[in-house]
Amino acid sequence: MNKKTALKQLKFLKSKGREMRLAADGWENEWQRLVAILLSARTRDEVTILVCEKMFDEYPTAEKFVKLSIDEIRELIGSINFYNNKSKMLFEMTKDIVDKFDGKAPHKVEDLIMLSGVGRKTANVFLAEDGEAHIGVDTHVNYISNYLGWVKSDDPVKVEKQLMELFPKSKWTEVNNILVTFGKTYTSRKQKNMWLDWVLENVR
Repeated sequence: MNKKTALKQLKFLKSKGREMRLAADGWENEWQRLVAILLSARTRDEVTILVCEKMFDEYPTAEKFVKLSIDEIRELIGSINFYNNKSKMLFEMTKDIVDKFDGKAPHKVEDLIMLSGVGRKTANVFLAEDGEAHIGVDTHVNYISNYLGWVKSDDPVKVEKQLMELFPKSKWTEVNNILVTFGKTYTSRKQKNMWLDWVLENVR
């Protein structure tokens, strides 16, 4: 894949995504942002944002939240998919942040992925949202990147590496946001593929 072509295609995809708030956007502190990203897995961003807004209004910091029981957390996030498992992960993650990191979410991938429920994708999205050069690979990023020929793998770690080789470091923080926004704008596979085919034919 030609790097200049990939940059043009990324720019075009950005122009086609409608403005929307993603789960990682707009929180008061980093713990809140990490929680929102964790809860958004397999859950629509709109649902995640509503749950988090209500929860953070009452429990805005890790120090306050960690005093809750798992049952109380379960009640707070009951409309989130897989809320039973996520309640446990959220409690354990927050406890570790309070005990080991003074209530502040760590800023190293190796530290983040040691937290309950935090995988490499979540860690990278969290850090990229803070302006650090990382690329979070979720289903949208994986699908679109393979469709356009930017990468040749379904393994998220390999996809991440290939995207980092393809795009300049200054663009890494944008990749996930652009592709997720595009993917959420065109929700049907047919509509999404129609635009991606157009990109392949016309953006070179």
